[in-house]
Amino acid sequence: MVRRLMRGGHECVVYDRSADAVKELAGEGAIGAASMDEFLGKLKTPRLVWLMLPAAVVDASLKDLSASLKPGDIVIDGGNSYYIDDIRRAKELAPKGIHYVDVGTSGGVWGWIAATA
Repeated sequence: MVRRLMRGGHECVVYDRSADAVKELAGEGAIGAASMDEFLGKLKTPRLVWLMLPAAVVDASLKDLSASLKPGDIVIDGGNSYYIDDIRRAKELAPKGIHYVDVGTSGGVWGWIAATA
C-alpha cells in the first residue's frame, strides 16, 4: 500500500514491527520510523494513520495508538475488519475527536490494486 501511495505522490512515514520491512520501504523513498512514538512524531498534523493489520489485532493496536492521538487525527483501517467492529471503533474514538475510516479491501493490497489499476 505504501508503494502505491508513494507512486501517487504521497509522502509516507512507515513503522512496522519488522525493522527489515521499514528499511526496505525507506530505501524506496518512505520515511522510516523505529518505534510508534517516532512514527507519530514524524507525521504532520492533523495526522493520518493508515493501519494494515490482521483484524484480530486491530483493537489492541488501536488502543495503544489512540492514547497518543489528538483531536482531528484520522485513523484508516485498511485491513479486513468486520464492519460492525469498525462502526463500534468509530463511535469509541468520536468523543476524543479522532476520526476513524474503514476502507477494508477484499484481497488485501492486491485486491485494491486490481480494483483500481
